[in-house]
Amino acid sequence: MNLSQRLAGCGAFILFVYMGVAILVPLITALGYLPDPNSGLDNPIYAPPSFDHWCGTDRLGRDVCVRTLQASGVALQIVFFAIFLGVLLGVPIGILSGYLGGGLDRCLVLIMDTLYSVPVLLLSVVLAFLLGRGILNAAVALCVVYVPQYFRVVRNQTAQVKSELYIEAAKSMGAGPLWIIRKYLFRNVITSLPVLLTLNAADAVLVLGGLGFLGLGVPESVPEWGSDLHMALSAVPTGIWWTALYPGFAMFGLVLGLSLLGEGLEIFITDRK
Repeated sequence: MNLSQRLAGCGAFILFVYMGVAILVPLITALGYLPDPNSGLDNPIYAPPSFDHWCGTDRLGRDVCVRTLQASGVALQIVFFAIFLGVLLGVPIGILSGYLGGGLDRCLVLIMDTLYSVPVLLLSVVLAFLLGRGILNAAVALCVVYVPQYFRVVRNQTAQVKSELYIEAAKSMGAGPLWIIRKYLFRNVITSLPVLLTLNAADAVLVLGGLGFLGLGVPESVPEWGSDLHMALSAVPTGIWWTALYPGFAMFGLVLGLSLLGEGLEIFITDRK
C-alpha cells in the first residue's frame, strides 16, 4: 500500500466514522437511550466527566457528550450542502466563462476575483450576519465563499483545454458549444475537483466553527461545536475544561480526516499524470 492509499484510507475511515455517528446518534436519542442534547433541567451544571455524563455537563446542565456527537451531523449536513451548492454554481459558470471568453469572461473573472480576495472567514461572517442564523443560511453563506474557488479552477482548465486540436476538429465538423462542453470539457475539468472538494470541506468545518464561536451560524438550540466552544469560553479559565475539550477535539478529528483524504487523493492524481 503506497502513501496515497494510506492517507486516503485513513481519511476515509475517519469520515465514515463521523457519518456513522451522524446517522446513528439521532436515532438512538429518539429511542430514549441517550438524553436530549437540549435538555439539562434535571442535571447539575458544570458536572465533571463521570459514569452518568461521560463528558460532563455544560452551564445549562446539558450533556456535553451527546451535544458533541449530535453536532457531527449538523456539521456534515451544513458543510456537504454548502460544498454541493458551490460546485453546482461554480463549475457551470467556470466552464461557460472559460469557453466563451470575451466580455462575459472578463465580467465574471472580475466578480469572482473580488470575492476571492476577501478572507474566507470575514466574507462568511458578513453573509451569515445578513442572512441570519439558521442551518440553511449557514450553508448558503459557506457556499458563496467557495464558489470563486471552483470557478477559478474550472475556468482556467477550460481555457487551456478548449484550444486542444480535438476540440478544434469537433468544431470543424459542426459540433455546437453545448455538445463540446458536455462531451469533452466537463470530463477534463471534473477530474481536479475531488481534491478541492475534500480540502474545502475541511476548511468549511473550521469556518462553520468560527461562525458559531462568534454567535452566528446556527441557532443556539442546535448542537454545534463552534457555539459550544463560545459558551465554554468563560468556563475554561475556572478549570471547567471539559466543556471545550470534547467539541474542539471532535472538530479537529473531522478536519483531520478530510485533510488526509484530500492529501491522499492529490498524491494519487499527481502520480498518475
